[in-house]
Amino acid sequence: MFQTNSFIIKKNMISIVSIKKLELKKVKKSDILFLYELLKEMDPRANISHKKMPTYAQHKKFVSSKPYKSWYVVYADGHKAGSVYLSKQNEIGIFLLKEFQKLGIGKKILKMLMEKNPEKRYLANVSPKNYKSIGFFKSNSFKLIQNTFEFVPLR
Repeated sequence: MFQTNSFIIKKNMISIVSIKKLELKKVKKSDILFLYELLKEMDPRANISHKKMPTYAQHKKFVSSKPYKSWYVVYADGHKAGSVYLSKQNEIGIFLLKEFQKLGIGKKILKMLMEKNPEKRYLANVSPKNYKSIGFFKSNSFKLIQNTFEFVPLR
């Protein structure tokens, strides 16, 4: 259990939030809609997993395929706050709903994921346009090891 005190900015109103309990619960079929809504919040320019938003049916098929070694819904005081996964190549993906970002819980979630899934090495594939994620992983002792280039031939 972790505790943090921070601020949430929501619809131009600031309120103090004290998150007393963070939990990671394995993704279930009942989480598919929440994960789709979470996906809608991601900035498509900073996303490397897809070029355009998938349909709900495509998303449901993806989630049902169990694409990751471990995939969790993040709960903050019993409320769904985001998701975190570890791919089969030990790549970490983490995303929180906007109202749960910038509260200092990302670092705790990252630590919880690593404790539940001990590995010798972890990776994070991040778009060069995703400045928030780059800063997050750098501030959590991840080191840049490569640049990846893409070429899509015209057809």
